[in-house]
Amino acid sequence: MGLHPFRHKNPGVGGGKLKMDSKALALTAVFAALYAVMVIVQGLSAAASIQLRIADCLIPLSALFGLPTIVGVTIGCFVSNTYTSVSLPNGVYDIVFGPLANLIATTLIYLLRNKRMAGCILGSAVIGTIVGSYIWIIFGPPLDILGLSFPSSWPILAVSIISITISSLIAIAVIGYILLTILSKPSIINPLKARGLKVVVEKSSHKSFQLR
Repeated sequence: MGLHPFRHKNPGVGGGKLKMDSKALALTAVFAALYAVMVIVQGLSAAASIQLRIADCLIPLSALFGLPTIVGVTIGCFVSNTYTSVSLPNGVYDIVFGPLANLIATTLIYLLRNKRMAGCILGSAVIGTIVGSYIWIIFGPPLDILGLSFPSSWPILAVSIISITISSLIAIAVIGYILLTILSKPSIINPLKARGLKVVVEKSSHKSFQLR
């Protein structure tokens, strides 16, 4: 019996649609695992009131890879924050609001992908505001930032938000932006596209974007 003439288009039997979805799902898993492992391996310096979470350098990649980055770093943050904070008093705040901060930050960077640096700065501010508003409740108030002490008259909440915002700017708007720029080079991204990986690219004649 011959094959149905349209059978090759059926995504359930190995068609292109399933193949692309599978690659996007795999990329999501890679981002989730990479983020979680980076935080867990880094330890307390990635989860305290004074921190530099290196894993946040993955957040700007939502401007290049879109949804897999957004979902991946959100799940990865949930896993890593659960690992570091589940046994701590008030640790539930970190488990709930940390991933939410990542979700909002990556989505904003994706929406502002034609203004990448602005998106990275805004994403850093979002994480600094959300995480900084509760992290001191879990790990105690920050005493200083990069060796600089704050006046004792300053509210703990404000100091905490400033602390996390500064660390987020370093991880996202500096390290992450550099990583995004490097991965966006044609010599790196074109081979990935050739293998069927969807990336967000800007049309040359319009300030609009499409997946390729």
